[in-house]
Amino acid sequence: MQFFSLFKFTFFDILDVVLVAILIYQLYNLIRGTIAANIFIGLAIVFCLYYVVRGLQMRLLTGILQQFVNVGIIAIIIVFQQEVRRFLLLVGKNASLQRNKAWWQYFFGKAEAEKDNYARIKPIIDACKSMKQTRTGALIVFAKYYDEQFYQNSCEVIEGKISKRLLESIFQKNSPLHDGAVVIAENKIKSASCILPLTEKTDLPAQFGLRHRAGIGVTETNDATAIIVSEETGEISYAKQGRVKMNISFAELEKLLNKDF
Repeated sequence: MQFFSLFKFTFFDILDVVLVAILIYQLYNLIRGTIAANIFIGLAIVFCLYYVVRGLQMRLLTGILQQFVNVGIIAIIIVFQQEVRRFLLLVGKNASLQRNKAWWQYFFGKAEAEKDNYARIKPIIDACKSMKQTRTGALIVFAKYYDEQFYQNSCEVIEGKISKRLLESIFQKNSPLHDGAVVIAENKIKSASCILPLTEKTDLPAQFGLRHRAGIGVTETNDATAIIVSEETGEISYAKQGRVKMNISFAELEKLLNKDF
């Protein structure tokens, strides 16, 4: 009894531990498989080494390492700029009213919403079927929030209606717009030939080229999903939140687009 009396846990103590555990898990998901994981380990080693040499009263080494520790939070923000952006995006996305509206539609208007949505995604699926048969490489990004500063710096503005023929003509090998990505938002093809940031993940399959890395990279830094059609094999992949599903069927593609688009 005396042993247990030393540890008095309240509800808020348990809540504190749970929230910290969730935070650490989310941070782990953000940096898992990226070069940021190695950087994080390096920073942790530096911090541990600092406390060791300070305890051993090694003044010279303590003074050098202390310079790193003093600017620790600023250094972390600079080094992990993309990861911090992704984390804040994740927090904002989960708290957004649009997400709550989607849940309301899911419970009260699911059948009608799926029927209307199928008309929107059918041209995209048909275009993917055609490009798979002809092995035409393609990268189609679905942005929930169209950031003009992020996308339009390296894009050709389209502002066109979503159609099978338009998508096919953009990604045709002789088209001047076939390199880069098409960005779809607000039920329009907003832009084409977009140059996107590449993922820094180091554990991707060897056959993934720049198109796959760009498709994964844009879903890491923005609230977006991406369809990648391989030029070599015709396989269709689907990227979301930095993860990718490979060689998906058209039935699965329809299901994913119904859920995310």
